Amino acid sequence: MSFFPYAVAVWLFLIGLYGMVTSRNLIHLVICLVVTQSSTDVLLLTIGYHSGAGAPVFASVPMGTPAVDPIVQALTLTDVVVGAAVTTLLLSIAVQTHKKCGTLDPEDRGCIRCTDSRVASDEWRGDSPSPASGRGGGGEGRVPK
Repeated sequence: MSFFPYAVAVWLFLIGLYGMVTSRNLIHLVICLVVTQSSTDVLLLTIGYHSGAGAPVFASVPMGTPAVDPIVQALTLTDVVVGAAVTTLLLSIAVQTHKKCGTLDPEDRGCIRCTDSRVASDEWRGDSPSPASGRGGGGEGRVPK
């Protein structure tokens, strides 16, 4: 067993973590998250690798032939798919933030605040008294008035 793949996984994790902590751009932040997530892929593949072992297909393989662990391969594939979905979601949030605020700087939180008085008040949630019933809305008025 080699030390090198574990060192690569730790290096990728630290580089991605450093990039996330020091990032001043939402796109850069997402890319650093992808780098950090790829370190888990490298770690899982390192754990599942066995020297001289074959694929875990047992159709025409004699008994006693070494094979790699299929669970680790399935976990790695799941990690890649979930990482792609999270990356897509975060990039779409970054695009919408840029459209609304005109910046990708995560420190510029001023434009993200709610400026609509209906949304900021209890009127939007339906918690204001209803003229018909004389009591709280209780959820029937979920649409802004």
